[in-house]
Amino acid sequence: MASSNYVIKHTSQVIYATLPSGSKAYLKYLVDGNTMKLLETYVPPEFRGKGIAARLLEYAVNLAQSNGWLIEPVCSYAIHYFARNPSKRGILVERYRDLSEEGWKRLFEEARAREAKKGGDRS
Repeated sequence: MASSNYVIKHTSQVIYATLPSGSKAYLKYLVDGNTMKLLETYVPPEFRGKGIAARLLEYAVNLAQSNGWLIEPVCSYAIHYFARNPSKRGILVERYRDLSEEGWKRLFEEARAREAKKGGDRS
């Protein structure tokens, strides 16, 4: 999907894109002090696999940088993003910066288990 087909915006709690169908993809977050907690990512099924969730995460990284926040990845997609993009980990709260590959895998599995219990993260 070409980036010109949607624009990413944000409010104080959500980063979102209105997609060509009129549906929305979003990343919910919470700022607590100087920490931006990435809580839930959603992309409508027909738009998955097109890089939209990654663009939402990139927007979150830029928003955090511009506000001097550190990021705590809570939802499984945010964890997946940072596991796959080690060069972006400098923006993370300290306890996540030097996780091993096994540590990221365990964190991801724990997040997926939490989300399955509450019917969450649908990226």
